[in-house]
Formats: sequence, structure tokens, C-alpha cells
Amino acid sequence: MELSFRWYGESDPVTLENIKQIPDMRQIVTAIYDIPVGEVWSDEKIKELKKAIENKGLKFEVVESLPVSEEIKLGTNKRDEHIDNYKQSLRNLAKNGIKTVTYNFMPVFDWTRSQLDYQLDDGSNTLIYDHEKVKDIDPITTQMSLPGWDESYSREELSHLVETYRSMSEDELWENLKYFLDAVLPTAIEEDIDLAIHPDDPPWEIFGIPRIIKNEKSYKKLIEINDNSHNGICFCTGSLGSTAENNLPKMIEQFGDYIHFVHMRNVKRVGEKSFIETGHLTKNGSIDMKEIVKSLKKINFKGTIRPDHGRMIWGETGKAGYGLYDRALGATYINGLIEGVESID
Repeated sequence: MELSFRWYGESDPVTLENIKQIPDMRQIVTAIYDIPVGEVWSDEKIKELKKAIENKGLKFEVVESLPVSEEIKLGTNKRDEHIDNYKQSLRNLAKNGIKTVTYNFMPVFDWTRSQLDYQLDDGSNTLIYDHEKVKDIDPITTQMSLPGWDESYSREELSHLVETYRSMSEDELWENLKYFLDAVLPTAIEEDIDLAIHPDDPPWEIFGIPRIIKNEKSYKKLIEINDNSHNGICFCTGSLGSTAENNLPKMIEQFGDYIHFVHMRNVKRVGEKSFIETGHLTKNGSIDMKEIVKSLKKINFKGTIRPDHGRMIWGETGKAGYGLYDRALGATYINGLIEGVESID
């Protein structure tokens, strides 16, 4: 197990110098953010990013994420062009030593929260999802914006996407995921790159739009598409753990051969479909973090782990969920869990 940290590039207030000082920090997980979704990541841009990271003594082997365009998810007449571009990006990434590429298949909206600055009893701020506040929102008619909304869409474009997805069944979305994987997996296998799909966050339908990567049944169906280890999983404890349906240690042991990347964070479930993002410690939330690491040891996991969303503490400001201090504390906690579990025969 090797520790990593997500970095949002040169504009990130959390610098590579900051990250390098976290004990036993080895890798940077990042992406190229100034190339429109659906276009090719050039060899030149990847080399430039890799050089910036390696110049600070860190490794760059995991991309998070290489986005899948809405054209691919919807199955429009542009999807084949975008899939060809995706395959070329994979080739360029492999040429530069990338081993794992994370992606998701969430329609329109990425991770969604109802509030970014909810205050906990200790005075820190965190992300929350309050289903009662979200369930009655209609993205077509509301003028408000929620975290995870792509602000680049015009109101007309967003309305069209939402309406189109609302007419799509889960089976149809699965068909489009299969079409995508059938096309790109041969390239991933040839280039020895592991694809790692991130679970939907939260792992249930929102705004009347289907979501399909959310539980044990989803992963079984994913593997049925192509039972090759390159058709893999980014195992996010926070996303999957936000519903009590998911037994995370069991799922790790069940799908261990397909897990290539792990996001470790804790959430406190406060209702059937509501949760608060807490500090990483087990006692702060609903997820047994030690059992997660024990299960990773059982499957002999040798991949990359990163602390995921953190609270804003000690007056820090910046990108919600992605400050330095609490994620660094989370990394240190994960280090301790790994060291403790690895000492057990």
C-alpha cells in the first residue's frame, strides 16, 4: 500500500512542497484540467505535468480523473470520436508511466452535496448531504447551484441534459457503459493501464437521473462486462459508506482482484440518505477504518491509497474538502493503521 495525495495543479493553494512534507507521502494523484472533456490529452501536456511532480521527488502514476464525456454516457453520434480520443489519451498516459486511470460514469453531476461549510461541534467546517434539502430541487427550474454542478453549461444545455437523462433507464446507461468499456479496454490491456471506476457519490438516483455504480450488485455487473483485472475499481469508502447497505470490508475481499486505487474517508450517516463528512478516525463516523485496512491486507493490496475529503480546520480556506491540514492528518492516521495492521501476522 502506497500513500498518495490529490493535487489540483499549479493553481492549487496546497503546493507540492506542502504535500512532500507529509510523512511517507510517495505519490501525487492529479489530472490535466485545461483540456476540454472529450479531447486528447497530449503527450507534451502529460510530460510537463509529470516533470513538475517528479522535480519535487514525488511519483505520478495515478490519474484522477480522465473524464468520460456526456456524449459517451448518452450514446450520441459523437461518442465514437470521443472514445477514439480517450484511447489516444490512454496511450499517451501509458507512454509516460501512468499505471491507473480513474473515471466515473455519473450523468451531468459529479459528487453532490447540499452544503460545503457545515459547522461541526469542534468548530471545523465540512461537507454534508442533506437529502431533505436536495430531493425537491429541480435543476431545470431552480436558479441555485449545488456542489458538483458543471458551471460551464448554459441553462439551456443543462436543462436538455437533465431531460435527456430522465428519459433514460438504468439499463440504457449500463448499455452505454458497456459500449465504452468494450471499446477502450483493449487499449487499456494493450498499454497495461488499469481503469478504475469511481462509485457514484452519493450512490443513489438524484434529480430523477439514474446512477448505476453504487453497490455489490453494480460491481458484479461491471465485471460481467469484461472479467479482466484492467476493468477495475476505485474503492471510495466515503461514497460507498454513505449507505448502510454496503458492507465495505466484505466488498473489498470480494472484489480485491479488481481494486486498483482506494479513497479513504469517513462519513457519519444521519438518515437513510443523509450524511456528514467527518474526520478520518473510525469513532468520528459510521465506517470502521481499521477494518478497511485489515481487509486490504487480506487481499494483499499493493496499490495506491489517498486520504479523501477533509474538513477545513485551523482557519484554513481553499477548495472545499481539499485543504491541506485535515487531509494531512488523515494521511498520518492511515499510515498508523497500515503500520499497525502490517505488524500483525
